[in-house]
Order: sequence, then C-alpha cells, then structure tokens
Amino acid sequence: MDHTPPVSVVTVERHIAAPRDRVWEVLTDLHGMPATLSGVTHVEVLTEGPFQAGSRWIETRRMFGKEATEEMWVTACQAPSHYVVEAESRGTHYVSEFTVRETGPGETLVRMAFSARPPGGLGGLFVRLLGGLGRRAVAKAVERDLADVAVAAERRPA
Repeated sequence: MDHTPPVSVVTVERHIAAPRDRVWEVLTDLHGMPATLSGVTHVEVLTEGPFQAGSRWIETRRMFGKEATEEMWVTACQAPSHYVVEAESRGTHYVSEFTVRETGPGETLVRMAFSARPPGGLGGLFVRLLGGLGRRAVAKAVERDLADVAVAAERRPA
C-alpha cells in the first residue's frame, strides 16, 4: 500500500499582450518582484547573477490575510520558456512550474502549475488548503500574480 501523501495541483493560464522575452524578464526579475506582484511585500535575493537553476531568494507575501516568508529556489531553468521554483514550509514541499510560450507576434501564454506534497497524515496544511474554497483561493492568488505580470510586461518598453 502506498503511503505517499497526495499532490494537489492548481494550474492557471494567462494570455499577455507582450513578446515572450519581455514576459520572461518580468517573471524572473527577483529584485523587481515587490513592485510587480501586489501580493509580494519583500524579496531578499540570496544569489546574485542571472536568474538560473540555483538562484535563491527569501520572499514575503500576503496570503489569506497574513504575511508568510519562505525561502525559494530555482531547480530548473530553460530561458526564456520554462522554469521551476521550489520551497519547503512546515513539512510541505511546494513546486511552481512556469511555462512561457509565444502564441503570435507580441502575444505570450504563461502557464503556472502550483503543486504541493504535504507531510503524511491529515496534518498537512495543503490538504486542507486545496480542498474546496482553499483551492479557489490559491487559484485566485495565482491569477492575481499573472495579472500583475501582464500589466508590467504590457507597460514595459520594448
């Protein structure tokens, strides 16, 4: 019998009226993240240099009415089309996978799949978080982030 906790996944897509390279720049600008994402209040970049596998930062964001601070790291990166960010919190392993695909001249589709593997047993926060209303709240937060990215990318000069 498999005792591995289930993985919960929320996937959101957003069409952005900007070229893929510009969208990629906005998505991977760690220093500019607090100015771009309305849910992020602070970012401390731990690794300097280009955004790549191994990049690490500490991010503080407001979620569900409270601030949460987590260390995040990039585990895969194929610029300008795909990257994966991971984090651990209270025994739950989080993975955010971004795919950036040009769909036409000056048009880009961003897909973010957010998943979590909670610790064993019913104590996993994410099991409760992604059930019913929690799942919709997480999807809304991801939608808000991608809407913020769209505004920044569409306004950024070429």
